[in-house]
Order: sequence, then structure tokens, then C-alpha cells
Amino acid sequence: MSARSSKPHEVVERALELSRADGCVVIADEQSTANLRWAGNALTTNGVTRGRTLTVVATVDGKEGTASGVVSRSAVTPDELEPLVRAAEAAARGAGPAEDAQPLVSGGERSPEYTEAPAETSSAVFADFAPALGEAFARARAGGRELYGFANHEMVSSYVGTSTGLRLRHDQPNGTLELNAKSPDRTRSAWAGHSTRDFKDVDPAALDAELAVRLGWAERRVELPAGRYETLLPPTAVADLLIYQMWSASGRDAVEGRTVFSKPGGGTRVGEKLTGLPLTLRSDPGEPGLESAPFVIAHSSGGDQSVFDNGLPLAATEWMREGELRHLTTSRHSAGLTGLPVAPVIDNIVLDGGEDRSLDEMVANTGRGLLLTCLWYIREVDPASLLLTGLTRDGVYLVENGEVTGEVNNFRFNESPVGVLGRATEAGRTEKTLPREWSDWFTRAAMPALRVPDFNMSSVSQGV
Repeated sequence: MSARSSKPHEVVERALELSRADGCVVIADEQSTANLRWAGNALTTNGVTRGRTLTVVATVDGKEGTASGVVSRSAVTPDELEPLVRAAEAAARGAGPAEDAQPLVSGGERSPEYTEAPAETSSAVFADFAPALGEAFARARAGGRELYGFANHEMVSSYVGTSTGLRLRHDQPNGTLELNAKSPDRTRSAWAGHSTRDFKDVDPAALDAELAVRLGWAERRVELPAGRYETLLPPTAVADLLIYQMWSASGRDAVEGRTVFSKPGGGTRVGEKLTGLPLTLRSDPGEPGLESAPFVIAHSSGGDQSVFDNGLPLAATEWMREGELRHLTTSRHSAGLTGLPVAPVIDNIVLDGGEDRSLDEMVANTGRGLLLTCLWYIREVDPASLLLTGLTRDGVYLVENGEVTGEVNNFRFNESPVGVLGRATEAGRTEKTLPREWSDWFTRAAMPALRVPDFNMSSVSQGV
């Protein structure tokens, strides 16, 4: 008999009962996924998977401090539950005092649905999407283009129980759609992506129509050299840059003088203006359409994340307000070290400039510049300035006198997200977007397009 035959909350309770440690946190993650894949205007595969991962955090008090041990395993049977708990306790006893040790979060909070069965996804999530996709295939065939891509929907129900009395549960749906259109000779390619909770807000026909326009733009090819160009970054590209910025916004690292958010001579840049535009960068567990866990779920410690913070309530946080840096990420431990407020990472991000201009309107107001589709293969070059490098992909277009006049070659870029924000001269309408580069790790984002007058295309790339 597998542990799946037991309800997740029962497994959590049993593990807590078995614990002999001074403190214990148990996280049961129940996951189900459904997916579709297609190529050449035809479905190729589909499938559904299910699984459970159990994480046990044991804490042991000693004369020199509190140690922690963390063990995670999948498909744990009832007979394997006690060995898993003992392994976490042994790891704690074998470790030195944990630097991030804090009292486990207490208060007795209990989610109303804690004892209910986990939420699950299935192929039914595609009930309306799949027929619409089939219609898009027919239009693409008639229009002389081929569609490739995949749709994935995941549901994770996380149950968190602690020896201090917390009994919390969060259901996280996560859907992604990536759609590529190619010319029959494969010389032209265009991409569109969509992030969704349930696929009810995905319109394959609209995405296919957008890709058809972009393939049309690519019929004229223009070669351009490397250089600095006025560039329109679409929401997906802005998201990829700012997600990396958020991942790099450690309060502790900034105080220690190691990041772009460190102040020369000591301290942090909190309170400084990062951009002249009235941009606000924020995260909120209750953000409509981008809802995420309202409490910390930490399977390991590192950086500004701590297993001791499991269950800590999360609240709306403004990282930047009207261009001014307001918060850096901290755990309770790193907040205590730095004197900064407690501000754990939240699993969504929104950049809002209060404007309502569409990307098409921004194109219409461009004399000469580049319009990007997306970024990929982003890597860090210099943490002190947060300089990143990466490539453009699936369409870089030349804009002249307010119109797209052709496709240009791809580029490698060298830019810092902080530098991009500082030099941006216009922001468009904030809209939900799929970050293409980071979609395996982070999907809940809403961003505007940004106009950057001198985006650094450092070299020409032969990538697609």
C-alpha cells in the first residue's frame, strides 16, 4: 500500500506523531499534471501524471544552538514513513548549529480545508482549449504555416504541519502554453506564450493570428550590426529580466556589499530612485489571476529562505514604489542580521506604471527601433552590477516610422535589469505574461512593455 492511499493531512499528522525531535515541520506536496503536445498542426502526445513528495524538517536544540535536518522523498510508503522521520532527526543531530535558527512559527493557524482531499488536474482542463486548438491548426494549414508547441497544467496541494500547531494548506494551479508558428521551409519562426490558472482565458485563435502577422513581417529580412538600439521590450522579456532581479535582491547580500543593491561605503540602496518612471514593482499572494501561497513554504534553507520560517504569513510587498527601492528580500534570520524588515520572497511579481498604452501603440510612436519577441539563455556576467547576457529569439523586428518593416538578425545582449529600468523612457499597459526563460520555475507575472532608448545588442547571433 502506498502513502497515496492515505490522505495527505493524515501522513503529515502521522509523521509529526513519530517525531522525537525538539521541533518538526512536515510538508506534503500532492502534485498532478496534464499536458498536450503538438507538431506540424497535429497533436502528438498527451498525458496525466500524479505524485507525492514528503519533506520532514527536524530541529534539535543543543548547548551551542539549534540544528536542523531536512529530508525529502517521493512515493513514501507507510513502512518508509518512520525511517524518513528518523533520517531527518539523524541529519539534524549530525549537523552543527543552524545559522538561520529561529523559533518555529506558532499561533495555531489552521486552514479550513486542511483535512480535505487534494485538488487534482486532469485532461478535462483542456475541454474547451483542445477543440479551439484544433480549429487553429486548420486555419494555420490554410494559411501555409505550421504550429508547434505544448500546453501544461499542474496542480500542487501543499499541506504544512508543525509541532507548534500550524496546520496549513494551499492549492496552486499553474498552466503554461507555448506556441510556435513556422513557415513550411523553417526559415521563419514566431513565438507566443501564455500563463494561466485554468486555460479558460487562453484563445488559440488570437495567438495564431498574432503569429501569422509576425511571420508576415519576417518575409523581409534586414541585417543589422551590433550596437545600441532604441528597443521595445514586450512584457515577457521585461518579466524575464525583473524575475532575475528579484532573485538577486537579497537583503543580506546587499548589506554585505556584494550586489547591485549595495550602497558604496556600506548599507543598501533602499530609499534610492532606480528609475525616473513612476513604476511600482510588487508581489501580493492575493493578486487576482496570479494568486500564490499566502504563507512561506520552504523545503530547504539558503540565501533569504529558511525552513524555520515555514508557515510565516505573507503580505503584499512593494519592492519598488514609483521608482524608489523600498524592500529587499529577507528571512526572519537575515532581517535580524541586516536590520531590514522581514520580507520573504512571494511567488508572483507585478510591475505597474499606471499607463494604458498597448504595445501596438508604442510601435506606432517609434521612429526607428527594434521590437523584440522574447529573450532566452540568460546568464549572469557580473553580480555587482547585475549585468546579464542572453539572446533574442523567434523574431527581432525593425520598426520604421511607426510600422514594422521587416525582421532583423538575432543578437546577444548585455544589460542589467536595474540599468534597463533606470534608462527606460516609456512603459505600456501592465498585462499578465509568461516569462519564457524562467517558465519552468516562475510563471506568475504581470508586466508592461518598456521602451529603452539604447538597449545594448553586444553582438550578432545566428540563433533562431
